[in-house]
Amino acid sequence: MQKYKNRWLTPIELYELYGFSLSWQAKARMSANKIQIPFIKLGKFVRYDRQEIDKWLEEHKVL
Repeated sequence: MQKYKNRWLTPIELYELYGFSLSWQAKARMSANKIQIPFIKLGKFVRYDRQEIDKWLEEHKVL
């Protein structure tokens, strides 16, 4: 986890930290999808806010 100090993660960093495949990420970003992962788009670049991802995971956990 030391390697990733930035708040904003690239799709590859999200995969390496959380295990979400790049294809799953793309599907989860689609507006028509039931499961939408929080992200932002900076021009052509997709970024994930680490804090928002952690919050999203807490909200979607199954007990």
